[in-house]
Amino acid sequence: MDAQKFRALVVDEETEGNFIRTVAERCVSDLPPGEVLIRVEYSSLNYKDALSASGNRGVTRNYPHTPGIDAAGTIVESIVDEVRPGDSVIVTSYDLGMNIPGGFGQYIRVPSSWVVPLPTGLTLKESMIMGTAGLTAGLSVSKVVAVVAPEDGAVLVTGATGGVGSIAVAILAKLGYEVIAVSGKADAEAYLKRLGAREVIGRDQLIDQGARPLLKVRWAGAIDTVGGDMLAAAIKSTQPGGIVTCCGNVASAELNLTVYPFILRGITLAGIDSQCCPMGLRQKVWAKLADAWKLAEMDTLCQESALENLSGHIETMLQGQLKGRILVNLTA
Repeated sequence: MDAQKFRALVVDEETEGNFIRTVAERCVSDLPPGEVLIRVEYSSLNYKDALSASGNRGVTRNYPHTPGIDAAGTIVESIVDEVRPGDSVIVTSYDLGMNIPGGFGQYIRVPSSWVVPLPTGLTLKESMIMGTAGLTAGLSVSKVVAVVAPEDGAVLVTGATGGVGSIAVAILAKLGYEVIAVSGKADAEAYLKRLGAREVIGRDQLIDQGARPLLKVRWAGAIDTVGGDMLAAAIKSTQPGGIVTCCGNVASAELNLTVYPFILRGITLAGIDSQCCPMGLRQKVWAKLADAWKLAEMDTLCQESALENLSGHIETMLQGQLKGRILVNLTA
């Protein structure tokens, strides 16, 4: 197999600080050592991929590089007994697509400990409509449903048109929760209500311009995907005993808060880490995404893209204008 050639999106530094993206031919022998070789059928575009594809060395240290923190496909070679050639599998997060050639190539080689068997109930395509965004949304929903029941009140979702936010809105609505979605996009309301949101509010309706330590209670819990002032406002507006999850920092990594929401209202702030999530929990969430939490008409969550068209979607994501998910078809 080492002589097998394949196509991949390759990001290279043409001149200092100037990065270019091309679809190039690679060879399996170019891949790093690993226990499992996978023929990738689908991947998906995540914000971390967009950063890597733009030369962000906080994500990817060395170039040329192939991004793609998500991959789903079929094992073609394995030197371990746990997974075998012919198995359909998912690989997300860890160092895939960051410093290891990722899912924007038709082959990847990875440690067997990164591999999740495709759960019954999901196709490879459906698993990548979910991808890391779906896993992150699922981990967030798991935290919320352990504390807040539908009858306890509404659940807020920030960054609701993004990949994590869209999937979180849809899962919560499927489970019977009243969802309040936050978006800064003027045309987002119809999309979010189609996913199941009861109400869509703008960022200015959430963010507190003052410095009050607590705000009027508005929801039982929240799933925050952006950080910064929106996360602070979500926490300050959560009812006593509620929970807020945190999985992103695209707005800001800073959190301007007092301790009062935690010691006067007993709010729980739960961090979500999908990159190094333990395998047992990872498989448990994937099983829910394939069964009880599986979404109907999943294609409505995504646009499908070939490798050749991916660069345009990367730019749209970096500009904050992307809605839903970009599914990358490696067989197209």
